[in-house]
Amino acid sequence: MINWKGIAVVAATLVLLSACLLDPRPFDEGAWRQSVAGMQVEDLYSEHQRDGVFFNPWLGSTRGFGGLIRWQLSTKGEYTDEAEEYLPELIPELLDRIEQLKADKDFLVWIGHGTFLIRIDSIYFLTDPILSDRALLPKRKTRPAMNMEELAGLDLPLQVIISHNHYDHLDVGTIKALPEQSRIHVPLGLRSYVQKYHKGEVVEYDWWDEKEFDGWKLTSLPAQHWSRRIGQGRDTTLWASFMIEAGGKVIYLGGDSGYFIGFQEFGRLYPKIDYALMPTTAYHPRWFMHYPHMNVEEAVDAFEDLGADYFIPTQWGTFRLGDEPPGLAIQDLQDLIEERKLDEAQYLVPKLGEIVELE
Repeated sequence: MINWKGIAVVAATLVLLSACLLDPRPFDEGAWRQSVAGMQVEDLYSEHQRDGVFFNPWLGSTRGFGGLIRWQLSTKGEYTDEAEEYLPELIPELLDRIEQLKADKDFLVWIGHGTFLIRIDSIYFLTDPILSDRALLPKRKTRPAMNMEELAGLDLPLQVIISHNHYDHLDVGTIKALPEQSRIHVPLGLRSYVQKYHKGEVVEYDWWDEKEFDGWKLTSLPAQHWSRRIGQGRDTTLWASFMIEAGGKVIYLGGDSGYFIGFQEFGRLYPKIDYALMPTTAYHPRWFMHYPHMNVEEAVDAFEDLGADYFIPTQWGTFRLGDEPPGLAIQDLQDLIEERKLDEAQYLVPKLGEIVELE
């Protein structure tokens, strides 16, 4: 005999549960910023690994699998047609244009997402390289300014910097395409994984590690993020930001991070940062994304904490990783510059493949 009453109770419960999940969770920006202000600088230097698991010792994350499910089931924000359609322009034939530059000209060029090719004092750096069509599941909205064949054909000893193991920052297909003489720099726990796909040198860093190479230095710095990958448990490998010091220039690579007290400390330790590559992606919905990702207001606040000369947004216009359209960050940045009356000259928004000569 069918228990219709029991079925009705279960159905009603599911409807109520779905209704709760579909409502976006409210988020208190003021309370969040008070939490950030309450962080202690000393925590940046504290133990951050226990029993094989890494963590941020200054402010624990409340994100979890339940939050992920709720986000996926929640009502999504609505955006204008302009916001949905806004994407960066691509300037073609990058390698030909690089060859036309004087050999002593320092530059950086946005390849796409968090991938930048940087030349300083004849040293070539490549950040978080991903040239594949997908970051596991999300598909590219814009093609990169360099393809796999062009990367493989570069006869250069690239210094490749990877901030953490998420698929939009550590891409196996792109690692396989790197010239063998490339040296790859990774946070703790990633060397053995990367060595499966790259025959060249792989160097591993804990937070605050400084390593010098033929007149230039790379320092690994804390970031407020997390790690996970198929085959690698949650937070079993470290995440980091980095500071490049080469040829009299200082460049900060933000990787992925939420807003935290670290930016003030980095600005204190490095009083002359020339360029800050700041992450601007996956910040909606705020209730779910605020801990590991900055919105544009926070990215600008972090830039001001750093005291850098120039702000360069990263990770926009390529993948849709949060609720917001991939190009929204730049529209938000333009609005914020006008609202705060910021110096537009400090905010550089290069096109894909655009060569930015470093002063």
